[in-house]
This record gives sequence, C-alpha cells and structure tokens, in this order.
Amino acid sequence: MKVKSNKLRASAQGQDCTLRLTGICNFNPETTVLCHVGVSSGFGTKSGDNMAVFGCSKCHAEIDSSARHSYASDIVRALGETQQVWINSGLMVVK
Repeated sequence: MKVKSNKLRASAQGQDCTLRLTGICNFNPETTVLCHVGVSSGFGTKSGDNMAVFGCSKCHAEIDSSARHSYASDIVRALGETQQVWINSGLMVVK
C-alpha cells in the first residue's frame, strides 16, 4: 500500500533542502517541496510519501530528470536526514 500523507507533504514547506546537490542547490527554503525518490510501479507514478526528501526547486528538477541515477548517494543521505526530521517532530514513529 502506498503511503499518502498531507502532513508529510506539508512538512517540507520552509525546510532546508536535504538533497543539497553540489553546483545545483539554490539553498532557498522558500522553494522546498517534498520530492519522491523511491522506486515507483510505472512511468509517471510516484512512490509513497514516506520515500521522499526535502528538495529545493533546483534539486527537485534535477532528480526528476533522467540524471537521477547519478545522485544515488545524495538521495540516500537526504532520505535519512528527512526521515530524522519526521521522527524528531513525531510525524514518523518507529516502534
């Protein structure tokens, strides 16, 4: 079942970009959105909201391009940082 959460999506607003792609990031929290990074089930579909990171407009556009595979280590790091923010704020609970 795909996770859909308005709270997780809204939590990206005003956050620092966790992707911080070198030479691309605009470091502007006003442009940050939730960027889906998980494997999806088909072209044009997104992964669940739990498989997402905080990304500025520039980083989001870059990982949505065909160059996504070039940033695998950045995406994994960003996923960990994003999920830690959710855990600290109580939006994600680990039992």
